[in-house]
Amino acid sequence: MSVVSTIRIAPARIARGFSGARQSAGRLVAPAVEVSRVLIWPLIRPAVLAARSVLRVPTVFGWVVLALALTSWVAGQILGWQELLAVALAATAVLMLALPFIAGRSAYSIDLDLAANRVVVGERAVGHVVVGNTSSRTLLAATIELPVGRGLASFHVPRLGATDIHEDLFTIPTHRRTVLTVGPVRSVRGDPLGLFRRVVNWTEPVELFVHPRTVALEGSSTGFFRDLEGEPTKDLSSDDVSFHALREYIPGDDRRHVHWKSFAHTGKLMVRQFEETRRSHLAIALSRNPADYATSDEFELAVSVCGSLGAQALREEKQLTVLVQGERVKSGSRKQLLDGLSAIVTAESRSTFVQLSRELGSTVPSASVAVLLFGATATPEQIRLASSYVPIGVRVIAVLCGTSIDVSARTIAGAAVLSLGDLGELARGLRRAA
Repeated sequence: MSVVSTIRIAPARIARGFSGARQSAGRLVAPAVEVSRVLIWPLIRPAVLAARSVLRVPTVFGWVVLALALTSWVAGQILGWQELLAVALAATAVLMLALPFIAGRSAYSIDLDLAANRVVVGERAVGHVVVGNTSSRTLLAATIELPVGRGLASFHVPRLGATDIHEDLFTIPTHRRTVLTVGPVRSVRGDPLGLFRRVVNWTEPVELFVHPRTVALEGSSTGFFRDLEGEPTKDLSSDDVSFHALREYIPGDDRRHVHWKSFAHTGKLMVRQFEETRRSHLAIALSRNPADYATSDEFELAVSVCGSLGAQALREEKQLTVLVQGERVKSGSRKQLLDGLSAIVTAESRSTFVQLSRELGSTVPSASVAVLLFGATATPEQIRLASSYVPIGVRVIAVLCGTSIDVSARTIAGAAVLSLGDLGELARGLRRAA
């Protein structure tokens, strides 16, 4: 082997050697890591958590003063400067004077209660916080903080005597559809200079669902949903509820469907043949791709239409499926549906409502009605292509959600296209599209 070949092969051998060494080291270290996790961590976990909570008490300003005290003392000792030692002494004194404000344990009992965990966008959520003193001594005034989503509300709790109770009411305005995390309620104690801040959580967080606006469609959906028992199709079946005709018996047919009167008259075995029926099943494809909407208001309108149609289908005990890009919205009940829609947000995706329609057709081929929801950016060609992906026999209603447009209905490639500019016009639009 030449010198050049040896030089080329050497790096590969070295890499394999390092890889093998890493694997061997991993096999040797893995048992030690497992032993540490099972035996050692439970023993040191309380100390680690306590140290972490202590390190969170000083604020940024507190850490700056502490660092100033330490560096001034060290520099004063090394350089022999009395001025630096005086600075260190003053900083230490300030820290010591601030400690009593956070010393001691708080004996609070705090309850967080929301009047309703579900509100419609635009409504105010109402709740209250009850703070009680469970000790036999007086508790100093404190601040109670309540995180609400990304916001923060603060309440002043006055000095509480033994067994005293303080209650604060609050309201949460809702301007947009979302799921807010309310809490946990925490007590905050600190010194006037802001050197220390001691925070203690007292409750678990609570979810507040801000539902989309919906409208009732009772009486306006006649012709939109099929009967619960379904409508006959042209597909023939050997077992269903809609009788079609008789045919000769073929080996393997279910003998329960043999028509014995015909056999008595003709001497030939005849079996009943049925037309397949479909159970009423509403499938909704709600696009959350921002490219399918001109404005965010169009998307909010589409979500509200989805909630209104889905809620009406569930009210009439129809089967419901709701698809968005990347997930299937839970829709076992009205509450579950609206909770899921509360959390839906727009997301950049390669999938437009056209691709979502294809997914709907393959996921729910037995649906009786398919509703496609999108914005005003959709073109007739896109609508025609999207409706072509829905299986034959499934009724297609495409709802174009816009702003400042009049309600109208037209037909594109067999699909009823409803243009909608206001949620209040949905009932009238459905009657036109029926």
